[in-house]
Parts: sequence; C-alpha cells; structure tokens
Amino acid sequence: PLLGRSSFYENLGPSSMNFRDGKRMSVFKDDAFNVDVESKRPIGEKLLDERDLSAEESAYEELLGESFYDDNHDDDDTDDDVDSLLVDTAEGDKVSISILTKEEIINDEATSTTIPTSATPQPISTPITAAETNTGSSKKSTLLSIDPKTIDIIPLNQGKAAEEGEQATMEDDDSASNNSDNLKSSSFIDPIQSNHKFSKWEGLADTGSFVKMFRGSASYIANHRGTLAVYHIPGELLTWEGFPGLMDDIALTWLLGMKIVLVAGCRHQIDLRLDDIDNEEEYDGEGSHSLGGKVMMSSIRVTDEDTLRVVKEEAGFVRFEIERRLAKSLRLHGGLVKGSESLVGNVVSGNFYSAQPFGVVDGIDYCWTGFPRKVEIERIRQVHETNDIVLLTSLGVSPSGEIFNVNSEFLAATVAGSMSASKIIYFNVHGTSFQHKLTEKPVQNLRVSDAKNLLAHYKMRIHPKGFALVDLDGDSPEQSETLRTPGSMETLIKIGYSMVALEKGVKRAHILAPENGALVQELYTRDGCGTLISRDIYEGIRRGDVNDVSGIYDLIDPLVRSGTLVERPKSKLEKEILSYYVYTRDGLIVATGQLKRFEGGFAEIGCLVVSKDYRRGGKGDAMLGYLERLSLQCGAKKVFVLSTQTMEWFVERGFREVPVESLPPSRQALYNKKRKSKIYMKEIDGDRDLDAAELWWSNKS
Repeated sequence: PLLGRSSFYENLGPSSMNFRDGKRMSVFKDDAFNVDVESKRPIGEKLLDERDLSAEESAYEELLGESFYDDNHDDDDTDDDVDSLLVDTAEGDKVSISILTKEEIINDEATSTTIPTSATPQPISTPITAAETNTGSSKKSTLLSIDPKTIDIIPLNQGKAAEEGEQATMEDDDSASNNSDNLKSSSFIDPIQSNHKFSKWEGLADTGSFVKMFRGSASYIANHRGTLAVYHIPGELLTWEGFPGLMDDIALTWLLGMKIVLVAGCRHQIDLRLDDIDNEEEYDGEGSHSLGGKVMMSSIRVTDEDTLRVVKEEAGFVRFEIERRLAKSLRLHGGLVKGSESLVGNVVSGNFYSAQPFGVVDGIDYCWTGFPRKVEIERIRQVHETNDIVLLTSLGVSPSGEIFNVNSEFLAATVAGSMSASKIIYFNVHGTSFQHKLTEKPVQNLRVSDAKNLLAHYKMRIHPKGFALVDLDGDSPEQSETLRTPGSMETLIKIGYSMVALEKGVKRAHILAPENGALVQELYTRDGCGTLISRDIYEGIRRGDVNDVSGIYDLIDPLVRSGTLVERPKSKLEKEILSYYVYTRDGLIVATGQLKRFEGGFAEIGCLVVSKDYRRGGKGDAMLGYLERLSLQCGAKKVFVLSTQTMEWFVERGFREVPVESLPPSRQALYNKKRKSKIYMKEIDGDRDLDAAELWWSNKS
C-alpha cells in the first residue's frame, strides 16, 4: 500500500479518488493488494486510510529494522513541495529504500507499491499480483480464484430421489461398496451401454423453452440474413416508454444481418406545435384564417411557409432522437465481424430521395406539401455496403433546391418498392388485431386479395400521390363505427400503404402494435405477434375443369411411362377433375396437383407435377403450399403423400416417413401393396407453419 501523510492522498488527483456521501476514499489498483506481514495472509480489498498508517509503519519498521520517516518529519506539515513517498526495492537479498517526490509519483505509472513478504522481498517491477492462500505453495492464484480443494465433481443425478429403478441401483451400489472390485465396476456408468437414467440438472430447468425457441428461430435468422427491410416509425413512439427497447430490437435485426432503412414520421410533433401556436394566437386575439397547417383530404397537410419551418424543426428533432438512441443500441450489441475487423454500425441520414410539389387540388394550393419523386437506390446500397443504417425523414428536396413535406407512410412504401425490399414493417400507435367474427379466432395472415377486399369493404383507398381517401357511406353503420375508432382507422390506413408497397414488388408487409419485443417475435418466431400481409404468390392457381383434362394428361404422361406416377386415363381424370388444381401461365398448364380428403382430419396430395420447362422456379413449392393451405382451410391438419421416386423432395419440406398403419382406414384399404409406395406425412399446426415454409422457398426461387 501507499504510505505517507494524508496530504499525499489529497494531491493524487481525481483518478485515484472516489467520492461517496461527501467522504474521500483512496482507491488502489488490484496489483497493489499484498500480504499482511504478521499473519502472512492476503489483506484483500482493504482500503488504507489514516487510521491504518501507524500499523503499517510498525510493520515496515519490524520488517526492515528502520523507520520509514525522517525523525524530523512533522505529520501536521502541509508543505506540498516536500511531500514524498518511501518505496522499497530489492536486489537479491539486499533491500534499499527510494524516496520519490510527488511529481515523480504522478508522472510514474506505478502509483502503488508492494510490501515484500517476510521470506523474500519482491522487486517493484514484479509485484505480487494476488494474495497467496498458502504461503508454502509455490503457485500463486489470482485475487478472485477458487481453491481447487473446495470443488467436487458430482454426477447430475446425485442427491435426488429419482425414479424407483434408479433408487434401487443406488442401493445395490452401496451394498457392494465393501468390495473394491465391485466398487470399481459399480461406480462407473457407461452412458452408451448402460440403461442408467440420468436426472435433469436443476440448473437447466428453465433453459428448455429458450433452447426450443432459439432452435426454432434459426431458420428465420438464416432467411432474413442479407435481406432489406424498411421500418416506419411514427412520431408518437418517441414518447413511448418502450422506445429504447424498440431501438434495441432494430439494432438486433441489424446485427443478425438485415439491411435496414428507417423512415421517421413527425406528424404527432407537428400537430402539438401547431396546436400551441393556434392557442397562443387565439389568446392574443390574432387568429389566422389561412389553411396553413390544416390537414385536408383525410391525411394531407397544407404546408405554408410558417408550417414548413415547424416541420423542419420537428423532423430534425425526431431524426436526432432516433439517431442517438439507435447509435447507443448499435454499440451495445457490438459490431459485425468482417474478416479480422469488427464494424460498428452507424446511422446515416441525407438526401436519399427527391420530392416534387403536390400542387393545386380542387382549388387548394398545398404549397410545400409534396410526394416522392425518385429514390437514390445506388446511394442507399452504398451505405448498406458499409454495414450502416439509412434514416429518412419526411423532408424531401427537389432538384431545384426546394424542400417539401412528404407523407412518411407513403415514403416508406415508395422506398421499399424502389429497393425491392423483402419486407416493410409499420408500427402502429394503437394496438389492434383482426378476429374472425364466426370462429372468433385471430386472423394474423392476409393475402393481397384479402387486404384489397377489406379496404373495399370500408371504402378506403390510397391516392397515387400518397394520401388516404375514404368514401363515407351514411347507410353503413359498420363503416361509421369502425372509422370512429382511432386504432381501426390507423390500421386500415397502414394496410392501404402496405398494399402500395406490395404492388411495387415488396414480398411481405407487417403491421405491429407497440409492444415490447414485438419486432423480434414477429420476425424470428413461428407464431409472430402482428398482422402479416403477403403478396399473392399463388396467383394463377385455380381448380381444374373438364377443359383441363387434356392438358393435365399431357403433363403427367411422361412420368406415367417412366413409372414415377400411377397411370391415370383421361376417363378417370375427367371423373375426378374437381379434386385437381392447375397452375396456368398465359393459358398453358405448367403444374398440377390433386387433393383428396379423408376421415379423421387427413388429406392426400397426389399427382404433383411441374412442367420440365418451369422446374426450379418455385412452381412446385407454390402448388404444394396452395394445396396445404386448402387442406388446413378444410380442417385437415394431417397431409400425406405416396411416392416411389421423389421422397427426398418431400422430406426437405417437412414430411416424414410413416407406416401404412398411420393412414386413415379407408385409405389403408386402397393401398397397393405390390407397388410398395413409401408414405410420408406432415402435420400442419396453422397458417404460421405454412408462412415459414413459404418464406423459405420464396427466397430460394
């Protein structure tokens, strides 16, 4: 420990001090901890203060036989110029004392010394790094090390009254313990050749769900890696208590390999500012009759010069709030490893898109309100190449230098479509979900056609310039009641903008409620927690009719002649045509499949054939997925196929081989034992299972 007067400690500076409750304490490095001279045991984390000085001085005097301090030294002396510290050094068996001035101490990195043991003084260049628990041992342990004598190695099942058979085995082992040979044979358990049952370790009791979840997320992590996602963040979420957690989740998706574009809205902040301005003007009696700042045509604001200034200020505020929060989260999660370099992501903002004026509509000049004109695709890709995140606000600049206020939801849809994003994610302010009126089951998945029908039902559409329009129907109480609910109105608008993105080429759109962890759960778990809208990848698939018999026959005939398929004459095809489905392109049948329902919730998929010219394009997966969705819709959760040649293709898609006895009784009676086809079955839990499979094969096609 450092020895000297109290004035020495008062001049070491803040790096060696710790202030707590107004008191000053000395702080020492770990390598300054040493061995107590008298007891020869570690002092540990004991801090030195003035009360310990006399005891330490006596210890040094007893060890070295001389006083550390000058006989004329006065403890009350406060002259900083003569402050000094006595330091011991060792050369062989000789001990020398060095006197260091305060300046030398401050300039020297070694601000702590060590007390040599009574046996052999330690040089200051090789200080004792930790206390020795046993002075007779030649090995030294670290300060936090555990004595190996205190550690036992035990089996996982020790101390537990497990099953009766295991208890009996333990009793047999105890009875044979007197014989050394028996002890050797009974104390060792071969986990491979023995039937011994191991009990589960209590420390792993709570990890099963995590392991299962993590394994289930692996396929989603792989499928999302390298894909582009566009997030829309409404301004209201900045005041949400879960906003820091949302930034952490976005940073986590970046860490897992996703390329991210953030679009930040600030409508909420603008509304609050304009309300304050209107209230001040009314209070002063200077109310304005202009349309500046007013929201017209459902969702488009008239942006005059004064309103544009507010938009600039609030857009800047939102941008920097997101930047600072997200930058913290990115550094919290660490960086991406690229070669030998660890890259920490940055949030990059800029003019990544240009805008144009909204113009004059129905006699109203919308001034500096605009909509996206062009997205700088290559510039955004360059940012992603450096593993950074792009952040866009609702302010777009025209080539002439004018700045326009753009609808942020429409901007997100435009950017996602221009970049051919894999998905666009809208965060709702109000938590809403869909539920089937008849079954009262949640509806988490919508196809494009379903979403279009839903918007048409409530008479809502999105204008090409980016604003939402609602045709009010006074004769529809359901529409009036729904639109009066803020959450319902918001969700319908987000569905409308999702449709814009999907029609521009985006594969999937997600609408999430503001819940902690909702983003991670939606992207990386099977069940999800939001509403998923998928592009209709089954477009072109329909039920067969008598006009398709010849086309189906010509498609399957080569496989019948090769023995891959069972022969199906045209008469049989015509009789069972309603159980066939065809995938057409330009009027030509390129794929077909048959679906038969059986008792007990079983369905059989057969005659699944794709034209040779269209294989490896995802047509077979699309047809299989379509038939599986039909089976689930009809209540058949167990789907099976019979195959003699293409078994591996079905195994790769989740089917597993089962015996004939697993088939429903009516199908067992029809089983051709001479052909000996192998049976593969798959159990479908719900739409989310099919969504996961669809995500996998759509990325491969």
